[in-house]
Amino acid sequence: MKSHPAGATTASPAGSVPGRRMEELGADEALQLLGTAELGRIVFTRHALPAVRPVNHVLDAGDIVVRVQDGSTLAALLATQQGAGVVVAYEADDIDTGTHLGWSVVATGYATAVTDPDEIERYAHLLEPWAPGSASGAIRIRPDLVTGFRLREGAP
Repeated sequence: MKSHPAGATTASPAGSVPGRRMEELGADEALQLLGTAELGRIVFTRHALPAVRPVNHVLDAGDIVVRVQDGSTLAALLATQQGAGVVVAYEADDIDTGTHLGWSVVATGYATAVTDPDEIERYAHLLEPWAPGSASGAIRIRPDLVTGFRLREGAP
């Protein structure tokens, strides 16, 4: 990013960086890459404003599953859900900070609580919390829209 005197910043487009190009990913490849990431960010609405929380996840039959902890914002979000769920976005990436090469994926869809006790137990074994506290359940995100891009070496 370049800084301007007024404090505004502009990002250089990937196409103008010598030796790099940006490629859009198909939905299947993007979802597959998302499944390889250990950490992602869930984006949801809290008090009518966007909120973002880092979480770990597992990809299960095309769905993104994250665990929630007692009293957490995500647990409160699901307590208010109705019908089909709550619209959320989920983002994960793997971009090397030295080379500026890698990928980024965003999945948008409806989040619902996982209610089956066997599924909750299975996800408890697959998703170990990164922070102390007791897990209260899991959220399943069914992606309706999956987009992504890859930054590669090569001429645009």
